Amino acid sequence: MKLIENDIQELLAEKLAVNIYNTREEMGADAAKRVSAKIQELQNTQEFVNIIFASAPSQNEFLDALATDTAISWERIRAFHMDEYIGLPGDAPQSFGHFLKVRLFDKVPVHAVYYLNGNNSETDAECEHYAHLLMEYPTDIVCMGIGENGHLAFNDPHVAFFDDPQTVKVVALDIPCRQQQVNDGCFGSFGQVPETAFTLTIPTLMSSKFVFCMVPGINKAQAIQHTIEAPVQEVYPSTILRTHPQAILFIDRASAGKLQGISSL
Repeated sequence: MKLIENDIQELLAEKLAVNIYNTREEMGADAAKRVSAKIQELQNTQEFVNIIFASAPSQNEFLDALATDTAISWERIRAFHMDEYIGLPGDAPQSFGHFLKVRLFDKVPVHAVYYLNGNNSETDAECEHYAHLLMEYPTDIVCMGIGENGHLAFNDPHVAFFDDPQTVKVVALDIPCRQQQVNDGCFGSFGQVPETAFTLTIPTLMSSKFVFCMVPGINKAQAIQHTIEAPVQEVYPSTILRTHPQAILFIDRASAGKLQGISSL
């Protein structure tokens, strides 16, 4: 563990770089700055940058800061999202596509946005369609969070296969995952949370060249402890981040609260 500029604590968990900030606002602003820098770097050598975004309140500060960044050539970005509920109206506030549209895509002149269609009754066809798009436009950057149960996208522990042969799949959400949606204020009650969703799989997410993971808040403290300190195994899906050669985890004091040896900022 070391202290770096602006009172950010930094550690390395195997290959995973971890930055700890005093507040979630500082975390979101710095994460956006670093993602912007990587986008600009890539745009110096390639026409388009392909980015997968997460949809969750944990991403609010990051997305708000990123949306105001005028140094990014947004017209040279293709955007995707990593999961979507099945059966919600496309304009429902809880829809992940709608979340990103309001938070980011309506604010910047992005070249193209490819949405998962949670209302396609042909779920296999929807998975195949989105998988084809991801193959056609290989991912450069993933901007993600981590669930309270350690999930990445909607890869809850019971379906988080590190060697998953699928690119996109339909999953049944576990109880902690559905409860998190209530904890986050997205749904008024557990019964309102959909039981199934589309998700990009673990290998799909980890195939990205660069991964930026933003995880603030006290409700994520146990998940962050597992991410950094537990064995790398599927029961703790987010531990796979420790194997990625270009991944950075951004957390605040609250989500870092259960880590061993974290000093006060």
